[in-house]
Amino acid sequence: MTSPPPKVDGNILLEMFRRYLRDHNLPVTQQREAVAGAVFFADAHVSVGDIERALREEGVAVGKATVYRTLGLLATAGLVQEHDFGEGFKRYEPLVAQSHHEHLICLSCGKVVEFSSERLERMKALIAEEHGFRHHHHRLEIYGFCRECQMRDAATLQPAHTSHEDPR
Repeated sequence: MTSPPPKVDGNILLEMFRRYLRDHNLPVTQQREAVAGAVFFADAHVSVGDIERALREEGVAVGKATVYRTLGLLATAGLVQEHDFGEGFKRYEPLVAQSHHEHLICLSCGKVVEFSSERLERMKALIAEEHGFRHHHHRLEIYGFCRECQMRDAATLQPAHTSHEDPR
């Protein structure tokens, strides 16, 4: 049975980020907190464009360079993981205290679904052992089409209902 990994409270992550900044003698600014919050409280893996849009909708003025620098700090702090799903841009997700998980990526709409599987974890150990390999870490990304896109595409491919009358 697969299930999504547990999510971490965004407020806890925000406080961890503040602590990281103070511990490294870096200023805790409203812009940095806003960028971090946009990642920590998002419902999906977010891109720089997603972060900029979310902040603009909230009336927060943050430059692209600040977004990139803050994402770098979040990654260095171990609070955010950067993903490259081959879309031409990177996506980000909160990292702390999440169990290991994998990703399903829709090639049509870009949706990313997280899942974890005990069966997969057991197989990983067996495969490594079978090849005399000591496992350190792994990443699994499965690319395909989500249920919604499959249903949408199936509906558009359905032939129009035609009458089969005798032409005589």
